[in-house]
Amino acid sequence: MPVSPETLDEASSPGQGLAIAAESLYLINLLVLPGPGFLALLWLFFRQRRDAPPLARAHLRQTVSASLWAGGLLILANLLIVALGGYDSGWTWVVVILYFTTAHTTLVVLGILGLARALAGQSYRYPLVGNLLP
Repeated sequence: MPVSPETLDEASSPGQGLAIAAESLYLINLLVLPGPGFLALLWLFFRQRRDAPPLARAHLRQTVSASLWAGGLLILANLLIVALGGYDSGWTWVVVILYFTTAHTTLVVLGILGLARALAGQSYRYPLVGNLLP
């Protein structure tokens, strides 16, 4: 049975498109374009945070919160590299590999789960990093 645009509109939750955009920008920030992806996510957040339906508002809040956590963890990894002898030290690769295999990968997996929930029109809260903002 073919699906018409009217059927899709009836099936989608209010704010689902905005939730999908927020989760997509979060993943773009982590995987493709870190600076522009984060700026686009912040622009969307500040533009839509008050008028967005609850589903979109929840996804917007959690993606911005998780992006801030990701930035903080990246700064922490760089500080640890400097504390262990700088970027010429052998410890640099230990910290980089540990960071990417634990923190970064976890944040990406949470983003994929959030995008899947947004595509389904459901709310989702990232564990630990998804509730920083009020």
